Amino acid sequence: MYKILIVEDDAILNNTLYYNLQLENYEVESATTVKDAIQKMNSSKIDLAVLDINLPDGNGYNLCKLFKEQHDVLVVFLTANDMESNALKGYELGADDYITKPFSMPVFLKKIAAILKRTDKKINTDIYNDGILSIDFDAANAKLNSENIIFTPLEFRMMKIFISNPSIVLTRNMLLEKLWDANGNFVDEHALTANISRLRGKIETNDKKYIKTVYGMGYMWLGD
Repeated sequence: MYKILIVEDDAILNNTLYYNLQLENYEVESATTVKDAIQKMNSSKIDLAVLDINLPDGNGYNLCKLFKEQHDVLVVFLTANDMESNALKGYELGADDYITKPFSMPVFLKKIAAILKRTDKKINTDIYNDGILSIDFDAANAKLNSENIIFTPLEFRMMKIFISNPSIVLTRNMLLEKLWDANGNFVDEHALTANISRLRGKIETNDKKYIKTVYGMGYMWLGD
C-alpha cells in the first residue's frame, strides 16, 4: 500500500484530501507546516508528497528540494498560481507533476494514481521494447520495426534519460545537467536541440511519436 504525505496549511483542504485519499485505500499522513512535514517524512516511509507552495514557515520549493535530496519520494505541487514560471521551477527541482487550485477531486485522484502507476513501470530501463522501438542499452543496439538504428553515444544517453522519465516534463536545463558527463564534456542548448531533432528523425514515424515538445518548458517522453 502506498503512503502519501499531504503538506497543506488550509485545514479544510488538508482534511478533504486526507479523507478522499483514504477512501482510495492509501495510507495518509498530513502536515500543515514545513517543520511538521520534515518530521513526518523522517519518521515514516513516504512514497508521494503533495506539497502546497506557500506554507506558514517556508515554501514547498525548498521542501521539494530537501525531499528529493534525502528521500526517494515523488512530489506533486498544489498551487494557486497558474503560471508557467511556477511549474517550470517545480519541475527543475524534480517535481513529478503539479495541480492548480481550484481542482476537482476526481482529477486530483486520477493524477495521483497515474503518477504512482507510471513509477511502477520505471523498474528496468536497460531494455526498452514497445513492439515498435526496441533498445538494449547494455548491448548498445536499437531497432525500429526490426530495422537497425545507429545511435551516437550522446543519443543513447538522451534515450536513456527520456525512457527513465516517462510522461514527465524534462526542462532543457534538466537535460543539459544530466548530459554533462563525468569527463566534463559539455552539451549546449543548440546541440541539445539539434540532437533531439536527429533523434526524432531516427525513431519517429507519421503514426508514432515519442518525444513531445512542451513549449516554453522542455520535452516529454510519450512512449510506453
